Amino acid sequence: MVRVSAGAVRGSEQDGISVFKGIPYARSPFGEHRLAAPVPAEPWEGTREATAFGPRPPQATLIAGTPEWSPAEGLDCLTVNVWTPDLGGSGLPVMVWIYGGAYRTGSADHPVYDGARLAGDGVVVVTFNYRVSVEGFAWFDGAPANRWLLDQIAALRWVQENIAAFGGDPGKVTVFGESAGAGAVACLLSAPSARGLFHRAIAQSVPGPFYTPAMARAVSAAFMRRLGDVSPYTAAPEELVAASEAFTEEEMGDEARWGPMAYCPMPFAPVVDGEVLPDTPWNAVADGAGSDIPLIVGFTRDEFRMFAAMNPEPVDLARTLKALAPPDADVVYRAARPGAAKAELYEVLMSDWLFRMPSALLADAHTGPTYAYELTWASPAFGAAVHGLDVPLTFGTLDTPLTAMLFGEAPEAEGLSWQFRTAWTRFAATGDPGWPGYDPVEASTHLFDLEPADVLDPEAFSRALWSERGFPVID
Repeated sequence: MVRVSAGAVRGSEQDGISVFKGIPYARSPFGEHRLAAPVPAEPWEGTREATAFGPRPPQATLIAGTPEWSPAEGLDCLTVNVWTPDLGGSGLPVMVWIYGGAYRTGSADHPVYDGARLAGDGVVVVTFNYRVSVEGFAWFDGAPANRWLLDQIAALRWVQENIAAFGGDPGKVTVFGESAGAGAVACLLSAPSARGLFHRAIAQSVPGPFYTPAMARAVSAAFMRRLGDVSPYTAAPEELVAASEAFTEEEMGDEARWGPMAYCPMPFAPVVDGEVLPDTPWNAVADGAGSDIPLIVGFTRDEFRMFAAMNPEPVDLARTLKALAPPDADVVYRAARPGAAKAELYEVLMSDWLFRMPSALLADAHTGPTYAYELTWASPAFGAAVHGLDVPLTFGTLDTPLTAMLFGEAPEAEGLSWQFRTAWTRFAATGDPGWPGYDPVEASTHLFDLEPADVLDPEAFSRALWSERGFPVID
């Protein structure tokens, strides 16, 4: 049993690790708090059982095998979970995970995010829910922008106030996340209200899209038209999710209307609102934001391969290059990969635009201690290092349905997981993952593979191509 700021909680034990689940860090973001900034959790009397995850935030079902969200789960979704190897101890490094899901889906209860094995390596692991999809990202008059990011900041404040009770050191907090979670880490580096709440950061596959308020407002207005005169403050959350998903499927592929986002329909992205998020992470960190925070940032070699396998339609390489890439991209890509088919070049382009080059250029821009990596191990299931492959390796959760889909039969994954966990927990403890630091001139990069290596600028062609234009906010 542990006492946190709102009351006492009783957890359970899992293989020698003390586990606490479903602890509220904020009040339900519905009812009087609908579409509002998070409000600290209301205190409770007695001892609260903390043995089950809290409800998921409202969302569509995008990942195969994930149960469909229903309001019957409950709407008190802003909860936190803690795994600690030494409940009575003190001073352990703390690692706070932020899940991904294209900003449209995700929750901390996914089996691949089980923190027990990572905690067994000597850290306190924290996961939490934050609002996704409409509730967290849509732009509505009268509602604060980037509510999802305000949730994350509130969760990090909870960690500062409470993690010592679980054996953790509030002065040694590492935030880490993948995909949309890595986008969140980049935003936290940039957000003034997050300063002082964490001390190291790991960003695994940072997405490129960031929206202006005008873009966010246009997307929200477009899907709200499907609901007529319904107010977002009173509409059922499932209605808002359904409307946004229908809009995404049926309308967002219109390039004339939605520009580059037609090539990877994402109705939601972080909004550069000038307050919660003053600028894009690349600009903010280049101006010194997060310079006191050591950063690991990297990506998988074949980020887009899984998406291509899931949607094997003919590609229009020339049109996509014109819409997404810097000038002369066709020449650069063909020079780097002579003889490559259009489908291969399309995969490289989409990998660069979505994740690889946003991550690489964040490493270039960061003015503090920086470490870069690339996962080059090809999973047997895809014959490539696909997007998300690093998540089960990070947690050591190698026996989940998602892992089976990503890996296939891969006994060698155990050794790769050891590499990730060793580097990540060492970084959380010391600020150094165990390989050479990064600078934009040499671009020293650690390769995670069966035989790990440290190399110079493994994606030099792409980095040179994208470095001048970068990733401006989408208007």
